Amino acid sequence: MLKPHTTPQSLAYVDGELVAISEAKISILDWGFLHSDATYDVSHVWQGRFFCLDEHIDRYYAGMEKLRLSIPYTKAQLAKLLLNMVAQSGLRHAYVEMITTRGQPSPGSRDPRTCTNQFFAFVVPFVWIIPPEEGLHIAISKQQRIPSASVDPTIKNYHWLDLVMGQFDAYDRGAQSAALVDENGNIKEGPGFNIFIIKGNQLFTTNTGVLQGITRKIVMQLAQKLALEAPHALNTKVVLGEISTDAFRRADEAFATSTAGGIMAITQVDDTVIGTGRIGPLTTQLKEAYWDMHTQSKYSLEVPYPK
Repeated sequence: MLKPHTTPQSLAYVDGELVAISEAKISILDWGFLHSDATYDVSHVWQGRFFCLDEHIDRYYAGMEKLRLSIPYTKAQLAKLLLNMVAQSGLRHAYVEMITTRGQPSPGSRDPRTCTNQFFAFVVPFVWIIPPEEGLHIAISKQQRIPSASVDPTIKNYHWLDLVMGQFDAYDRGAQSAALVDENGNIKEGPGFNIFIIKGNQLFTTNTGVLQGITRKIVMQLAQKLALEAPHALNTKVVLGEISTDAFRRADEAFATSTAGGIMAITQVDDTVIGTGRIGPLTTQLKEAYWDMHTQSKYSLEVPYPK
């Protein structure tokens, strides 16, 4: 273990040891590198508190189970390891990623059953995808999302070539990021985020072919709470179904959700301005409620930094 540092720094957990992130290494022969044969999850620390750590760990273990991967830690041991890693880093606003790769097979073998799975983790400073007071300009890409019959989107994975090509498509058209579609042209998700639209005070989001994001789940819970407290502001029911490209462009408000950024307003889709072109009132309410949760012990866990 590294000794506590007075200067916050990024750290990685590799081969059972904490190291400076510049020293972290993975074998070039690991199938996580060669085949994208891996799963991962990302949580964040805000103001020295881990947000929804247990839910991220639960999803991580569920992904490993589906992919027939395993690590030599219980969920409680992993949580303790990650808390210690953040404490040792000294970072109070951070991203924390946990990764399991397939590892390397026996020499000359292509049998994944002969692989020894590998565990890695790292902590790096929190960086906003976009400044929180700004909105996203999204382009609807012609790039199709990998169908869920091929790669299960509920398992966090590194099969990102469709998302990356969608990003290039968006950049070529002057947008900041992309929304990918399915084979029927319905909106699915973007590079690392789920998509919501608001129309007539009703909240809509896609339910199939997408990651069941933790921030997405929180937004749906907050929407129901908001509807109960202010029934004229937002309908109670969140509609889970397909979102057409036309519906996306005609939305009164729209936003993206991600661990990396929380709730991010979408203020332009292709050449169409959404609403007033500014962060909408319901998006603002949800966003404020989301960040308020970060100080509540029900949802966050204090990091035990060295004194």
